[in-house]
Amino acid sequence: MQLIDGTAAANTWISEIAQRVQQHVNKGFQTPHLAAVLIGSDGASQTYVNNKIKACKRAGFKSTLIHLNDRVTQQELLQTIDQLNGNSEITGFIVQLPLPSHINETEVINQIDPNKDVDGFHPINVGRMVQNQPGLISATPLGILKLLQHYNIKTEGQHCVIVGRSLIVGKPLSILLTRNAQPGNCTVTLCHSKTQHLESFTQTADILVCAMGQPEQITGAMISEKTIIIDVGTTRVADSQNPKGYRLCGDVNFKSVASKCKAITPVPGGVGPMTIAALLHNTMLAAEGLESK
Repeated sequence: MQLIDGTAAANTWISEIAQRVQQHVNKGFQTPHLAAVLIGSDGASQTYVNNKIKACKRAGFKSTLIHLNDRVTQQELLQTIDQLNGNSEITGFIVQLPLPSHINETEVINQIDPNKDVDGFHPINVGRMVQNQPGLISATPLGILKLLQHYNIKTEGQHCVIVGRSLIVGKPLSILLTRNAQPGNCTVTLCHSKTQHLESFTQTADILVCAMGQPEQITGAMISEKTIIIDVGTTRVADSQNPKGYRLCGDVNFKSVASKCKAITPVPGGVGPMTIAALLHNTMLAAEGLESK
């Protein structure tokens, strides 16, 4: 079994981005600047945002955190987004998900300037991705593609089973892996919570991407010896033995599959660091896009 180290791959990618930043600044352009809007005090969201800010420093970016309380109104949040859209010093920004229940997520995403939408969630960026046009691709799928590329994992002609149909991971990744590109040219099966006899699909996978958000749902009995597993799941599970009181758990039962699968990403240290690196990549793309305007 090979361990697919996302932290090492992300470090390489961020180093490459840092070189692009230096070249960009040497041409006289402003330093890329990533802003993050965080609402409320959810511990996981705060951790994710803090990791993104740390990565910005490593890449040579400027960063800004806008922390709003969880009572912020829809209108107030939209006004904040409008301010970021119009701020020429901000290269790109994200609104950290999930949002409080009283906030309309779709309306928020639609309000973001597509050229600053470094999360790649805006319908215009999704449409560009579907038509294989230049644009900002959703960070987690992009990170997965880069991880496959980094480890020279063959995708052409392979059967990729994706478990999870979210707009953030499953659906965009299914499109990206069917493109006539490398990585790409996969035959993709997209499974979800209503798929019957899930194991009949996962057992045939050359590449299995698990993005359900359901801890340890994939077991050794559900895979074959040829399977390469990309575990996107990151769930906090109570653990009295851990000083933090919890541990991060993937969608895959690691102990059950590790002795059987061909390769696997760990949780943490797999897809998560690549998602952050992809976010920086998108911010760099947004900065370079300004050069031609």
